[in-house]
Amino acid sequence: MRAALPALGLIAINGVGYDKVDIPFARERGVAVSTTPGVLTDDVADLAIGLTIGLLRGLPAADRFVRDGRWLEDGFPLKRKMSGRRFGIVGLGHIGRAIADRLAPFGPVAYHGRMAKDAPYRFEPDLLALARDSDVLLLACAATEETRNLIDGAVLDALGREGYLVNVARGSVVDQEALVQALASGAIAGAALDVFVDEPSVPAGLITSDRTVLAPHIASATAETRKAMADLVLANVDALLDGQPLPSAL
Repeated sequence: MRAALPALGLIAINGVGYDKVDIPFARERGVAVSTTPGVLTDDVADLAIGLTIGLLRGLPAADRFVRDGRWLEDGFPLKRKMSGRRFGIVGLGHIGRAIADRLAPFGPVAYHGRMAKDAPYRFEPDLLALARDSDVLLLACAATEETRNLIDGAVLDALGREGYLVNVARGSVVDQEALVQALASGAIAGAALDVFVDEPSVPAGLITSDRTVLAPHIASATAETRKAMADLVLANVDALLDGQPLPSAL
């Protein structure tokens, strides 16, 4: 990195994920790294709620049902209630906390992470226990080597045939092959995904499944938030050039 770009002083990431950057190596070479925290929290949390409601109530399928003219011939199948569900969140950082606060009016919320946080929600140190106790498991954790394939076959089995998975974190957090198998076998009830392992490629098993709601990594994709993210990227660049502390350095 530094050898190829000896004058490099900053890697300014337009997002909050930094899994594509070798942070220790960058620090060793004296290269600063910045992200855009805070400004996208609301949009990501809002989409997580939208995906959850869309998944449980079958909204994409209901839209197709009307557009295809099938309502003229039959009634739409019954789906699942959102209110009263038990919600588990993996990762209670800024985004996870915003998701939890939005979900709390619907039903009880618990969370799993490396440590308990100062939050009015139950901390569950055992991920399998959280999955067993949740109707909906939402992923909002960072993508690291520690979290790679964190949601594996065992977690999906613990979530169970009546359980749902919602991922607005990163595709690498989920063992995608295990998820495809779980959906095909009915080991879980469904999944709503905004992120995938090899974007923009999405496995056929997810695309063809009638148990999925899929989005093209749009959690922060609103005009307002993308402008705020760009402004923060430029603020970090300006600060570096002016010799000032970076507003959002890692």
